[in-house]
Amino acid sequence: MRRFVAISLFALGVTITTLAQTSTPNSPTSSHSLAPFSRAGLEGGVSLMGINLQAATDVDRHLNLRLNGNVFGYSVNNINTNGFTFGGKLSLASMGVDLDYYPFPTHGLRLSPGLLLYNQNSVNATGTVGAGTSFTVNNNNYYSSASNPVQATATIGFHATNPAFTLTTGWGNIISRTGGHVSFPFEIGVAFTGAPTVNFTLPQGQVCDYTGANCVNVSTDQQLQSDVQAQIAKYKNDLNALTVYPILSFGIGFNFPIR
Repeated sequence: MRRFVAISLFALGVTITTLAQTSTPNSPTSSHSLAPFSRAGLEGGVSLMGINLQAATDVDRHLNLRLNGNVFGYSVNNINTNGFTFGGKLSLASMGVDLDYYPFPTHGLRLSPGLLLYNQNSVNATGTVGAGTSFTVNNNNYYSSASNPVQATATIGFHATNPAFTLTTGWGNIISRTGGHVSFPFEIGVAFTGAPTVNFTLPQGQVCDYTGANCVNVSTDQQLQSDVQAQIAKYKNDLNALTVYPILSFGIGFNFPIR
C-alpha cells in the first residue's frame, strides 16, 4: 500500500510539473529563449547631451547592443564680461555604442560600458570691445581703439579624448524579456572625455593708451599677447578637473520583431 501511495504521489508531481511548463509559454523563463537579433527597439528622449535617439537589438538573454545619438544647439547674445560683449552658441553633437548587460533579464537594472565614437560638444563665442572703452585680460587693463575696436573669439571643447570610454547604469529595457512593447528607460553615468580644451584669441583690432593715442595692432602688442596666453592657462587650470562629461537621460522606447 505504501509503495502504491509513493508511486502515485511521484506521478502526480510529474504531471503538475509538466502542466506548469506547458501552460505558461509567455512566462519569464520562456522569454529568456529570445533568439539573438530577433527584435529591435527605438527610443526617443532627452539627455544632458541633447535630444536623444537610440536603437537597440538583443544579443542574448542578458545583452543588448545599443546605438545612441544626440544633437542640440542653443545661442545666446549680449554676455558682458571683462569689458567684452560676447555672443555664443552651445553645440552638442555626439554618437556612441553601448553594450547593455542585464544581470536579471526580466528586470530593468543594467550596466552599460560603451564608446562615444563621435563627439563635437563645444561652446563657441565671438565678442567685441566697445570703441574707446577698456577691457581686462589677465587682470591687466587695455583700451580699445575708437576707429578699430578689439574683437575676440573663444572656444571650449568637451572632446579632448575622442573616441571616449563611457560607463552608465540605469533602469529599463528597450527589448523587453517579458513580452512588453513599450518601455521608459532611465540612464545615468559618465563619458571619460578628458579635460576641456580652451582657446581665446584677439584676431583683430587695436589697443591704445588711456587717452586713445599711440594705438597698435593687438597682434603686435607683446604684453597683450603674453596676457592672452596667461589667461588661457588660467581657464585651463579652472577646467582641468572636468575630465568626465555627465550622462543623464530618460525617454520612451518601443520594440518590435525583425525576424
